[in-house]
Amino acid sequence: MAEPILVNRTRFTSSLKNELMDDFNKLAAQTRIPKSRLLDEAVEDLLKKYEHKDG
Repeated sequence: MAEPILVNRTRFTSSLKNELMDDFNKLAAQTRIPKSRLLDEAVEDLLKKYEHKDG
C-alpha cells in the first residue's frame, strides 16, 4: 500500500522515554486530541521557551 501524501505535515521518526508513553496515550484518549497535535503543541511550547523565532 502506498503511503499517503502529507500536504500540511512532515513525517519524522523519534522516540520517547518508556515511562512517558502510558500517560501520553491516556492524554490522547481522554482529550480525543490526536497525538500528532499534542506533539505540535509540545514543540511549539519548547520553541517559545527557547525563544526560537520563525524563519
